[in-house]
Amino acid sequence: MPNFNSWTPNILAILRIVTALLFLEHATMKFLQFPAAIPGVASPLPMILLAAGLIEAVTSILILIGYQTRPAAFIASGEMAVAYFKGHMPSSFWPTLNQGESAIFFCFIFFYIAFAGGGSWTLDGLRRPAEA
Repeated sequence: MPNFNSWTPNILAILRIVTALLFLEHATMKFLQFPAAIPGVASPLPMILLAAGLIEAVTSILILIGYQTRPAAFIASGEMAVAYFKGHMPSSFWPTLNQGESAIFFCFIFFYIAFAGGGSWTLDGLRRPAEA
């Protein structure tokens, strides 16, 4: 049986990078209408979506490069918890009906990264190798 423990930091880094890229797409939709505009949201964006987009842009880039990974992931996790309870849950209790699955996934993946760290390939690891 292969030793999967030796792969853990690299797999965590891949999870961090892929999640950050997917999260960044939410910010680009808000600010650049790329790859598409947010359906049903008129321009200019409401203040809450501007704030959400700013949090998404900054935290996703920090998480992507692995700089201040833990605090950035904690803030992103909190934003997704607020997004779920404020934006999705009022329409239905069930995530499959209120389209809140991605908010829940982002919330818990970022919460995990906030406690586990960024894995391999981080700027944090270059700054403090013993704590990465």
